[in-house]
Amino acid sequence: QVQLVESGGGLVQPGGSLRLSCAASGSILGINYMGWFRQAPGKEREFVAAMNWAATYYADSVKGRFTISRDNAKNTVYLQMNSLKPEDTAVYYCAIGRGGSDPRNYDYWGLGTQVTVSS
Repeated sequence: QVQLVESGGGLVQPGGSLRLSCAASGSILGINYMGWFRQAPGKEREFVAAMNWAATYYADSVKGRFTISRDNAKNTVYLQMNSLKPEDTAVYYCAIGRGGSDPRNYDYWGLGTQVTVSS
């Protein structure tokens, strides 16, 4: 069993930055991809970013503004979010799975952390 706990969300003004963290515990050996998704009210969950040992992947809407990274010693994945826009407002979820942008490819999920971008 794998547990994921996100942190770092909050309220930020447009143009500001936040860094989300996701700590993984449990049976994490052999993890392939760690990723971030988000879900805004009334919308479907959408892919934000993912990474494996060799590469990183981003949604077009966040490319150049968000950076995913990983600290293997701490079993933690991060999402650095810069130049935030009101349309980035959502609950952000960390996930572990087989990769790609389809949420159905991910088997383990955190409970999410709220990010609100507003003046």
